Amino acid sequence: MRFPWCVPATTRGAPLARARYQQAGIEAGRAPAHDAGNLTPQSLRAALRAGRPVVGTLLVSDSPRWPASVAPIGLDFVFIDTEHIAIDRAPLSWMCQTYAALGLPPIVRIPSPDPYAATMVLDAGAAGVVAPYVETVAQVQALRGAVKLRPIKGTKLQAALDGTAPLEPALTEYQRTRAAENILVINIESRPALENLDALVSVEGVDAALIGPHDLSCSLGVPEQYDAPEFEAAVCAIARGARARGVGAGIHSWLGVARETAWAREGMNMFIHSADIIAMRQTLTAEVRELRAALGGAARAGRTEAENI
Repeated sequence: MRFPWCVPATTRGAPLARARYQQAGIEAGRAPAHDAGNLTPQSLRAALRAGRPVVGTLLVSDSPRWPASVAPIGLDFVFIDTEHIAIDRAPLSWMCQTYAALGLPPIVRIPSPDPYAATMVLDAGAAGVVAPYVETVAQVQALRGAVKLRPIKGTKLQAALDGTAPLEPALTEYQRTRAAENILVINIESRPALENLDALVSVEGVDAALIGPHDLSCSLGVPEQYDAPEFEAAVCAIARGARARGVGAGIHSWLGVARETAWAREGMNMFIHSADIIAMRQTLTAEVRELRAALGGAARAGRTEAENI
């Protein structure tokens, strides 16, 4: 797996991204309806389903100093990735609790489309779950049970999902107040998922379909060729297909604001824009080069992309 933060990026930051996404949304008839940094999980879920643009970023750092620096950026939510980043349950929990308290609902990607992993991150304080590499309706149904019908489990949960044994009124109300607003996002990262998209996003309880660009490009046979017509067509098809079913259409992108804004015009409304580690690398690289030039020294070559994997 090649991590996205190892790929050169041309991002310019969340405030500029937000302004352009919102303008693209307005041009497409989807006006923003909230102030950044002020969303609850309920309002984030409503925005996703209504097609209103929301902007987050991937956070790699679990430093206790990070939340205070992230809070003023102007994000709607934060994305924490436990599929590719080594974050244990205890630091994950304080990250979720802290960002939630700052009005930034934490959306956590689990390592696999495992319903038990989904319940674990919800227990940690996640506002929502991203399940990677989803391809079948059965996977989505199992995730729906974990995210939307929590804390029901076992035979009772399966019967409720199958529709063979409706929940009792008291349990229905109990579950509704505890779990109905949890956010369920499925990663669309393969050709089979693209071909099965309509069935996947039609499952009750799905709130958004999120594109994983790297894995999708590999599945399409054009690895990291993000300008390939096949990749662009797939992104637009996913955006349109998700919005046609009334769920959010999202992408994690480090490919630049102009590209993301163009996708907004196709219906994309959930943007995981860049990452803290990308912003750090870009800023320090530029400033170190500028400093060396000012000091009259030659710039030192950085390590190659492959060495950073």
